[in-house]
Amino acid sequence: MKKTLTAVLLLGLLCGLLSGCGGTSTQAAPTETAASTNTAAATTAAGGTLNLYTWEGMFPQEVLDDFTKETGIQVNYSNFDYDETMLAKLESTKGGDYDLVIADDYIIQTAISEGLAQKLDTSKMQNYGNVNSVYQGQFFDPTNEYTVPYGAGVQTIVYDPSAVSINITGYSDLFDPSLKNSIGIIDSNRVIDGLALKILGQSYNTENVDTIKAAGEKLKELAPNIRLIKDDNLQDDLLSGEISVAVMYTSQVTSAMMANPNLKVVFPKEGIGFGIMANFIPSKAPNAAAAYAFMNYILRPDVSAKCFEYLGYYCTNKAADADISDDYKSFLTLPADLDTSKMEMIQSIGADATAAHEQVWTEFKTACGQ
Repeated sequence: MKKTLTAVLLLGLLCGLLSGCGGTSTQAAPTETAASTNTAAATTAAGGTLNLYTWEGMFPQEVLDDFTKETGIQVNYSNFDYDETMLAKLESTKGGDYDLVIADDYIIQTAISEGLAQKLDTSKMQNYGNVNSVYQGQFFDPTNEYTVPYGAGVQTIVYDPSAVSINITGYSDLFDPSLKNSIGIIDSNRVIDGLALKILGQSYNTENVDTIKAAGEKLKELAPNIRLIKDDNLQDDLLSGEISVAVMYTSQVTSAMMANPNLKVVFPKEGIGFGIMANFIPSKAPNAAAAYAFMNYILRPDVSAKCFEYLGYYCTNKAADADISDDYKSFLTLPADLDTSKMEMIQSIGADATAAHEQVWTEFKTACGQ
């Protein structure tokens, strides 16, 4: 999700975001990283080096350095560009070489099915109970045997209240005539078609072609209000005033909110799509003990808060929500009163349903003149 939010939101959602990911972290990030001293218990349990494999810029340098100071475990930080690159590498090493991988939900499902991930012993992580259960029990790891969530892309609506005359509470409000030619959306058929599906009370993942087509007809009603359909830097168009409302990736929402805190984030009343990045230990990890020590460390509320404020994706550590600063809380944590039963991940669907989405999307973009 970190580097391919599009993939996450399309195949996993979606962050981004959120979400998969096309996004950037809120601060500069390391490419290769090493960290270094001691917490006796963790060092005894692990020691040596943690071979961490994930996207660039997933952790603030401070967190990596402090982990080494507390444990004595050096961090060898290696990066991949796309989830598929990671999977190919893991397949070639037959689950070896790396101790801990952080990747997107849909690709982790494949890694698990191919026997490239090992079952976790959660008793080795005293902070495991801090994980927000909203992000557990999902399609890629339904029994929570292999993964620990690390960041989520959550699909929201963002708008400038100074430029909009209505109070937006859900997807249905985007159809209001007052928003003519003022909305920007990401170029993602599953997410935007899903918007119409949610209005109709349907699942993002329906296989019913007639239902998808009905959502397409509903979506065409939105065309007059669409000004932009693009994936890259949509937040800049919101900040400049080119558009006043946006449906975009989590990383873009974070960038926009950091630049203009007066923007408003809306969790659509019809239901929310989301995607998850997660930790897993490869099946033949050379130092699994170091992986457990690191996951336990980043599950500490104070450490998690630093990570998510840096990363710009939703906090998946419930105990850390209170530690997220007020500057970030509205767009990195879920509202306490949110109906999480309406949250749903976008998953892979069959060929017929996929073709129907593609047709619907083509017709919608044509109607928008794009």
